[in-house]
Order: sequence, then C-alpha cells, then structure tokens
Amino acid sequence: MSATILDGKALSRSIRDQLKVRVDALRSRGVTPRLDVLVASQDPSSLAYVNMKHKWAAELGMTGQAYYVDSSWSQSQLIDKIRELNENPEVHGVLIQHPLPSHLDEHEALLTLGSQKDVDGITPQSLGRLTADLPGFRCATPLGIIKILEHYNLDVTGRRALVIGRSVILGKPAALMLLQKNATVTIAHSKTQSLPELCREADVVVAAIGRPEYVKGDWIKPGAIVIDAGYSKVEGRKGDVGDVEFETAQQVAGYITPVPGGVGPMTVASLLSNCVEAAEKAMTPARV
Repeated sequence: MSATILDGKALSRSIRDQLKVRVDALRSRGVTPRLDVLVASQDPSSLAYVNMKHKWAAELGMTGQAYYVDSSWSQSQLIDKIRELNENPEVHGVLIQHPLPSHLDEHEALLTLGSQKDVDGITPQSLGRLTADLPGFRCATPLGIIKILEHYNLDVTGRRALVIGRSVILGKPAALMLLQKNATVTIAHSKTQSLPELCREADVVVAAIGRPEYVKGDWIKPGAIVIDAGYSKVEGRKGDVGDVEFETAQQVAGYITPVPGGVGPMTVASLLSNCVEAAEKAMTPARV
C-alpha cells in the first residue's frame, strides 16, 4: 500500500485562511502586519522565494518591503539598515534571507537583528530561546514540519526520530522541536556512518541534507513517517526534487510529504503566522 500523503499545500491554504481573519482584525484597529526582507539581489532562488512570500502576504492584507543587497553594500550599511528596522514600530518582522553576498558578515547581521522581530526564528537569540524552552519565534521550516505532524495527529511521543542534516536553520532546530514533542532524536549528517541502517530503525525521518534523492526507499522502515525538507533542481527533471527518493519511499512509508507541496508551503505559512503574531504582540501593552 502507498503511504498517506501529508499535504502541506492544502494545510498551508487553511492556515492562511485563518491568518486572513487575524490580519483583518488587526487592520480594523489600524495596524497592518509588515514583513521586511533583506535579500541578495544576485540569488535567483532567494528572489523567487521572497517574491512568493510577499505575494502570499499581500493576499492576506499584509505589507512589506524588500531590500536588495548586492556587492555595493558595506557591512556598516547592512547593520545600519537592520538597526533602522529594529527601531521602526511599523515593521513587525524582519527576514534576513540566507545567503547574503559572501563579502558580508551574516552572523553579525543576525546578532544585530535579535529575537523580537526575528519571525524566521534563526538568530542566535531565537535559537537559544528554543534550546532553553523559552517562548519565542521558532524557525519557520521546522515549525511547518511540527504543524504538519499536529494536523495529521501524528504523535511522536517515545518514537525514534532521525533528522538527517545539522544546519542551524533546519536540522538542529527540527531535532530540538521533535525532542520537545517527546521523540527520541538522533541527528545524522553527511559524515554519519551506516546511515541506511539508522534510517531503517527510525519511526520518523526528516530529510534535510540538501542532496537530491539521497535517502532511498529501501532505507525506510515500513510504516515510518517521512518528512522531506529538501529542494533541488536536477537537470532533465521537471520541478523540484526532494532529498528522498519519493516513488520508492512512498511504497514503504506510512506517511510522506511530497516535493513540491509538502514542507515548502508550510515554511511560508509559518513565517507569515509568526509575523502576524508579532503584530498582535506589538498591540498588547507590556506588563510592568
């Protein structure tokens, strides 16, 4: 039997419908949620991704501005812009789209942004709050993964979860968020030995290694939950290709996300949800 498809596209649409109601309520009180973006002007995939985010935001009644960072930008100019956005009360969320041009220090940029407007949940401050189980914005892609599991009532309590990938924007926070859901978590990566054997023991596999179809169908434990967070362009193939060999894995897994239409739409929905939450928090009087 084929695995149940975890439809992130449909779930994303449902979440955006709910967000539209919240945005309308904010706008009725004179507040329009605003998401501003710093993006490398020479990175086509980043530009396409940011355009989609702004398109969906506009459909919800949100607003925002993109700042196209190129070789003419200095480090001081970048930091000054982030500080300006930090201090602007009309800006509720700021996204520093990875990667920035290589001559710029992205780490300093993220440290400057801090956690209050980090609706992508990727600053050291936000990641520290996640590690310490403190409230804060969670990384958009792992948050999207958790929302998928919750929507389909997939309880991972006590189950063995394998996260393949250790990036600070996906692999590491995904592992921490699964741990918060009481899964028993292992992090693997490109240097891990006996990876197929680890996969065959896992009840949940999150593939986030950035290699097209790296995880083979015969690596999957029968009935496992497979979350494919990979996106690659492969010459001669139409559309995106995930990190999992979908056709063969689908025949073994119990549940699986497709690419496209799985984790990707949920990443954007989670980012927009965080920004709306930031706008709502900005309207709540601070407790003394």
